[in-house]
Amino acid sequence: MKIRVVAALVAGALAGQVHAAGFQLAEYSATGLGRAFAGEAAIADNASAQGRNAALLIQLEGHQISAGAIYVNPNIDVEGTTSIPAAGFSTDASADDIAPAQWVPNFYYSNRLSDDWAIGLALTSNYGFATELPAAHEAAIFGSDTQITTVELAPNVAYKLSDTLAVGLGLRLVYGDGKVEGTVPNWGANFGLPAGAKLKSVEGDGVDWGYQLGMTWEPAKGHRIGLAYHSEVELKLEGDAEGLAFGMMPGQSKEGSLKLPLPAYAELSSVHQLTESLSVHGSINWTDWSAFEELVVDFPGEPSNLLKEENFKDNWRVALGATYQLDSQWLVRGGVALDKTAVDDEHRTLSIPDSDRLWFSFGAGYQASKDLTLDMSLTYIKSHGDAPITESVALNEQASALYQGEISGDVWLAGVQATYRF
Repeated sequence: MKIRVVAALVAGALAGQVHAAGFQLAEYSATGLGRAFAGEAAIADNASAQGRNAALLIQLEGHQISAGAIYVNPNIDVEGTTSIPAAGFSTDASADDIAPAQWVPNFYYSNRLSDDWAIGLALTSNYGFATELPAAHEAAIFGSDTQITTVELAPNVAYKLSDTLAVGLGLRLVYGDGKVEGTVPNWGANFGLPAGAKLKSVEGDGVDWGYQLGMTWEPAKGHRIGLAYHSEVELKLEGDAEGLAFGMMPGQSKEGSLKLPLPAYAELSSVHQLTESLSVHGSINWTDWSAFEELVVDFPGEPSNLLKEENFKDNWRVALGATYQLDSQWLVRGGVALDKTAVDDEHRTLSIPDSDRLWFSFGAGYQASKDLTLDMSLTYIKSHGDAPITESVALNEQASALYQGEISGDVWLAGVQATYRF
């Protein structure tokens, strides 16, 4: 196995803006996407509701299977320069479309065992990103190829305490797989290094587990409040590292491990049925990104290697939405959200260049038959404000490479979801 570092060695990825703050994914279902994920801990459209709050299983009747996917099409550009101040050297290091398009699939099953008990199973992803730069690009020393994929399997159970109160519990089994690579830019020839050669390269995988807790309260008919908490999962990524900066010649490698915290997060939501056709909903989300301070690789029998300081901070997300039932077959959804950054300007890096994001979402649901529902959604995400980046990496005792610039872009997301009840 190889260590898949997931964030960065010398500087890493350039596409933290693609989804939620940091490298968190919000896209757990196309149904929720249609309302910018407003009210998710309180709304039980289908079996996917357990992805945000296990207590919502008690709101679902019979057996349900819900499956779908969200297509993420980012347009992320970086504009800046790489320089070596001690040598009086500077070169343009801009790049366009550095984040490839991705699919985020999901699958859910729910079973209402009795009036008081329900169980479910969720298969989805809550963290991930990918970026690509040519191996000899002028900013390649700060990361040329970075990928992270996580898969989460969560068995869940819900219990109805009373007519107004329900609780839920779930076990989170998380697998992480990824790759990150920093390579020698074209200007590396000035230091006797071959352009495109690996400086630091790691890849590998790991598995760990956490839990989720949830509750719902209905103070009155047509009004529900939901609260959900998902624990931190600390992945231990084990495997090999290679590269000139690790003191290894091409083809050589050595074992190592890295602890990567996937932070805890919580959500407070409510939904209110204002009329027979119209409901409004909202959410406040918190993520414990302050747990993500630095990346350190441990080599057996050797001193640890500090790869990167990230110095993230806790972030907040606020979303508002509405749902309108057009007729017996069609309903429409809409929502807006503000997703605050998880990093201050002075700590923003090329590895995860986070910034504030604005969400604008629209969706529709179609009752194809008594047992089958189809949901479709479309979302536009725009970076809000400038995202300046200043970062350096030591070349030797006398000189450092300096990156100065900013990142900008937008993202389109399109999702589909199918739910079958039996």
